[in-house]
Amino acid sequence: MNYYLILKTIHLLAVVAFLGNIVTGLFWMRFAVKTNDLNIIHHTAKGIIRSDRLFTIPGVIIITAGGFLAAIYAGIPLLRTGWIFWPIILFSLSGLFFAYKVAPLQGKMRKYLDSSIQNNNYDAKMFHSLLNEWEIWGAMALATPVIAFLMMILKWPLLSPLAR
Repeated sequence: MNYYLILKTIHLLAVVAFLGNIVTGLFWMRFAVKTNDLNIIHHTAKGIIRSDRLFTIPGVIIITAGGFLAAIYAGIPLLRTGWIFWPIILFSLSGLFFAYKVAPLQGKMRKYLDSSIQNNNYDAKMFHSLLNEWEIWGAMALATPVIAFLMMILKWPLLSPLAR
């Protein structure tokens, strides 16, 4: 049995789910906001938070474990291979963007929408300020793993700064 191919397949399936979840989250929120219906926007925000719990966070674990184990089984040095080293850095940056910016902003947006619905005091300008910041950080949290994905597919660069 070729464990490398199995682990690589698991790794790639997790990458597809992870990237797809980020893209669709950004898409559905933009789509919901265009309706100008507070209930749809609120429902979408809750759905995005739930999908992150179901796909993004487990995806990070599966991507990391599957990728590391596949490289180990293939005998590929993780930190001396540029097309693995740099994606690890980019993937880590994406995680930092998500943990310290995207997720807290999602929580603020959801709480703001909860309060706006309960108190009937929705201020579109206030919400759009949060939304714009969330979209910027969400785009950065998406761009970094997309670049990492391309680097791994293209196997570029070959060397890392740690190669000897």
